[in-house]
Amino acid sequence: MFYIVIRFREKPERTAPFDPEWSESRRLEIVWWGIPIVIIGVLGSLTVRDTFGLLRPTASVTGPPLTIQVTSLNWKWLFQYPDEGIATVNYCTIPTDRPVSFVLTSNAPMNSFWVPQLGGQEYTMPGMAMRVWLQADKPGVYFGSGANFSGREYAHMKFRVVARNETSFRTWIKQVKTSAPALTNAEYEKLVYPSTLGEQSYSSFPQGSFDQTVRREGGMYMKHKMTEGTD
Repeated sequence: MFYIVIRFREKPERTAPFDPEWSESRRLEIVWWGIPIVIIGVLGSLTVRDTFGLLRPTASVTGPPLTIQVTSLNWKWLFQYPDEGIATVNYCTIPTDRPVSFVLTSNAPMNSFWVPQLGGQEYTMPGMAMRVWLQADKPGVYFGSGANFSGREYAHMKFRVVARNETSFRTWIKQVKTSAPALTNAEYEKLVYPSTLGEQSYSSFPQGSFDQTVRREGGMYMKHKMTEGTD
């Protein structure tokens, strides 16, 4: 802008004709409107495609989708495996090459569940059961965190996602079932109490506890809907 003001300022020696009736240039308008429209159209199409792609599982080569129920607490993450009957705190293990349905709620102020290396984030809110599909294509450790400020120990809202092949994943489940303690109602109340905690594993948990967490704020959780391919 400064260049134009200086370069084309009025000078006595300038003799270019002045056309007071000039008002437009269709060619220029096609250029400066057409290019942004094309760019916005391309970016918008990609955004819509990838956003809706998060609502559906990708094709699996190792088995049906895995469901993990996730509850954000102050200031920790609880992962429950409804079909396997086990639970973990501040870490979860998933099989590779298999879509995982993370069903999300909160028993504390709302937060946001985010594993940057695997996909986008989704809010965890009291009284609601949200969902995000993620999949790890290779074994490894992926780091996740809460992406919404939730109080004094917000910086500790971190967790690990450990991706293993299917055989190793099944072995891990058996180890948790045989060696970890049970998550009782009393222990669950301790988890709900605002505090920080290291990684924990539990061989079982109170059935229906996730459903109760959603319903305590007036929400409704329909498991059959959350385990289908679409919401």
